[in-house]
Amino acid sequence: MAIPLTPPPLSELFQAQPGRLAKVFALQSQLDDGRYLHWDEIRHRTPPDGFTVEEWWAALKLKRSGSLRELPFKDRRGVPFKFGMTDCIVELLHKIDMALGGRRDTLQTLATSEMRDRYLVSGLIEEAITSSQMEGASTTRKVAADMLRSGRPPRTKSEQMIVNNYRAMAFIRRQERESLTPSVICELQRVLTEETLDDPQDAGRVQRVQDQRVNVIDNVDGAILHAPPLAVELPERMLLLCAFANGETGYGGYLHPVVRAVLLHFMLAYDHPFADGNGRTARALFYWGMLHQDYELAEFLSISRVLRKAQAQYKYAFLHTETDENDTSYFVIHQLRALQKAIDELRLYLDRKTREIADLERRMRTERNLNHRQRSILAHAMRHPGFEYTFESHRASHSVAFATARSDLLGLADAGLLMEGKRVGKTRVFIAPMNLPDIL
Repeated sequence: MAIPLTPPPLSELFQAQPGRLAKVFALQSQLDDGRYLHWDEIRHRTPPDGFTVEEWWAALKLKRSGSLRELPFKDRRGVPFKFGMTDCIVELLHKIDMALGGRRDTLQTLATSEMRDRYLVSGLIEEAITSSQMEGASTTRKVAADMLRSGRPPRTKSEQMIVNNYRAMAFIRRQERESLTPSVICELQRVLTEETLDDPQDAGRVQRVQDQRVNVIDNVDGAILHAPPLAVELPERMLLLCAFANGETGYGGYLHPVVRAVLLHFMLAYDHPFADGNGRTARALFYWGMLHQDYELAEFLSISRVLRKAQAQYKYAFLHTETDENDTSYFVIHQLRALQKAIDELRLYLDRKTREIADLERRMRTERNLNHRQRSILAHAMRHPGFEYTFESHRASHSVAFATARSDLLGLADAGLLMEGKRVGKTRVFIAPMNLPDIL
């Protein structure tokens, strides 16, 4: 892929016609800068009437520069990274806050619903699969999902990558309340890369001075897209990243929690501290950042699913930052839009599943092979996966004889609509399957 052109310095744009500066200032105040386009995109577009494309770019840069603040991070040349809150970012953050922590809508029902585990497993599986596929895993989604749900051992390197991603998400859930440390990041990378590396010793180990530094290479033409900092700097850079993650260092003002999580993703990918698995580790750190800052519903989302659909734009979000004076606003906007799409996709999925369950409930009311008590159990079981039923609980709920309750539950179990679980003493237990709507 082509590396974006570095924008021309502002000092060069007015050397030929210094008198134009006042007109450019006037243009700057009229601009709607919501798209936050890079010079590499601006130069191919038609500028406002009466202005050159260079003057248009100068106006954009002047408008943006007023909001930019330095972050505590620096690039490999010692130049600080910057970030600025634009109108676009403020709007996206508001929508994300409302979806993940605001009004009571379809997403919010996940916080207390007994169907939580079912949807959570689906989200974790989706993220594990797509994050691995972005790094070259070739297993189909159905095969991978069946493997994770059944618990069978992985048979290929691609399947191992997916299992590792799934385990890494579980690791993050265990660590979400703890402070981030370099050892936690290393353990996360070890979980992600276990049994998939050419050199097993690279799992969980930051690159050393004697190691050949790993560049980011374009898979198509072999061009170097990113050369990370020197290995000797990595221990200090990782300590700074952890301090930033834990809120111990900021950027001279309030930083929104979601932006902080996105910047964790960016900086881990920029520093590229490991021989492999840096992208997966960076995306996993984003989830840690969200959960650590109480965005609990984030664990239901699959960001990688959205990123995988447009991987070129994902790469350009990094490159636009590096080629335009370390302005991380490019990457933040890209990631917030991806997060919003992931939220929209989850909401559509939940709406569809809710309609399917309601439709199944209506159809079951006329199911002649089931009596009204069995239909009632299945309607309850669809909305309460994992719920346990016994002969006695069913007998008491419907005021029927023990023999009738026994016949009802055994009939549903024989039909594969309930699972028989481990006995509690002499009591037989029947469990609502997590995938009952799919079975029906």
